[in-house]
Amino acid sequence: MKKTLIAAAFATFFAGQAIAAPQTYVIDSTHTFPRFSYSHMGLSKQILRFDKTTGTVVFDKDAKEAQVDVTIDMTTVSTGSDVFNDHIQGEDFLDTAQFPTATFKSTKVVFEGDEPVKIEGDLTIKGITKPVTLTVTSFFSGPHPMLKKDAIGANDTATIVRSEFNAGKFAPGVSDEVELDIALEAIVE
Repeated sequence: MKKTLIAAAFATFFAGQAIAAPQTYVIDSTHTFPRFSYSHMGLSKQILRFDKTTGTVVFDKDAKEAQVDVTIDMTTVSTGSDVFNDHIQGEDFLDTAQFPTATFKSTKVVFEGDEPVKIEGDLTIKGITKPVTLTVTSFFSGPHPMLKKDAIGANDTATIVRSEFNAGKFAPGVSDEVELDIALEAIVE
């Protein structure tokens, strides 16, 4: 009887302990915009973005682990010009008729203290997958100020070479290196 009471006491004690678990955050498509920029013939730095991004982030703050799975609708590229939107979606660049989406799937998230600082993963554009490391330049984890739900936010950067994704037309006049700048917000559903 005494052993049963001790076991019950331990079970009650541990059942009452808050055990953190990974949380799944759904990307807020109204506040998540991957942008990319490049040198246009040395005349200017062009900055474009994609208007529709979906996916999830699984974040375990206590274990310092995360997983990122993002899909970008490449047909939503926004250049500021309908004519140029069509041009950049053509075969020589994004080829959205054949490859309407791009994906990024993390393989490792590196933490310093409680915050992620690098996200290593596989970026797939035009059916070609290359490893890419995103540098996290800012990170937030806590209650969303308006929605009162758990949220995360981050800004990430990386540089890719567009010719590695079969999108290198006019290089080097139009720079082959493309800078990525991704603003991401995600909310627990």
